Amino acid sequence: MSKSAQRGQCKPFVAALYERSGATAYDLSAEQFAAILDEILHKYLSSGSAEQKAAFCSALRVEELALARACADGNERAWQDFISRYRQKLQSMALHITRDAASARELADSLFADLYGVNARGSVRSSKLVFYTGRGSLEGWLRTVMAQEFINRYRKQKRTVSLEEQTEAGVQFAAPVPEGPSYSDRRLEVATDEALAELSAEDRFTLVSYYLDGRTLAEIARTLGLHESSVSRRLDRLSTGLRKRILAGLRTQGMSHAQATEALESDVRDLQLSLRSRLTQDSGGKTFPGGKVPARGAGDGTD
Repeated sequence: MSKSAQRGQCKPFVAALYERSGATAYDLSAEQFAAILDEILHKYLSSGSAEQKAAFCSALRVEELALARACADGNERAWQDFISRYRQKLQSMALHITRDAASARELADSLFADLYGVNARGSVRSSKLVFYTGRGSLEGWLRTVMAQEFINRYRKQKRTVSLEEQTEAGVQFAAPVPEGPSYSDRRLEVATDEALAELSAEDRFTLVSYYLDGRTLAEIARTLGLHESSVSRRLDRLSTGLRKRILAGLRTQGMSHAQATEALESDVRDLQLSLRSRLTQDSGGKTFPGGKVPARGAGDGTD
């Protein structure tokens, strides 16, 4: 379906979404906003019915979408709001990943430059924020982009480092967005499924909340009735434990330790796993110390 035809299908509901988005504050016109929705629909739901498209767009985080796209266009007020909301969070994310203040500042500043989108000559704007589609929280998306940037920088600097050293350096915080078809070894998917299946409902909830829904440590701690430091230690333990279980599963399926390590290091980036469905299949609607936890919508942070 052509983009003009899609735009026609968007008209009945785009006005309400445009008003809800607050895009007028950033001089983003209704036509520009509709074009953004068309672009996202073309990518994710090109053949859906008008009703499906309306439901899909209504589930988008349109306020954050408008802010991100206005920043990508260079709107000054949008950047002021973005800096106010996310600059400190970017620095905290970077410190959480690198575990070193100097490296954290360098990583955060590098990502901020990419988000601002001006080249070395200061003349061409090409902001990474144009890739945010509103299907998850902007904070979660930023965490994903930063984690991937950290991995890319780390691999360029130390291509021969062991996977264990990478894990200690914070690679476990990455949640890269798969691109294209998956060509990973089926044994890796099986081993990953088995490892996730062994997790308790509370552990599943912790992983989903932090890595997919973008909840903060404080929010998770309040829900589970724990201290933030306990949640942080649990996340570290779960990341390390999952890696060990996956490696063991690969060894059980006939891989050598070297083959298993290589598969986990390279192929895991291409896995087309539905992690949310796997992690939530036993934890959805469970009652935890903080009360019953409702399932959250599109908050995986991979868009």
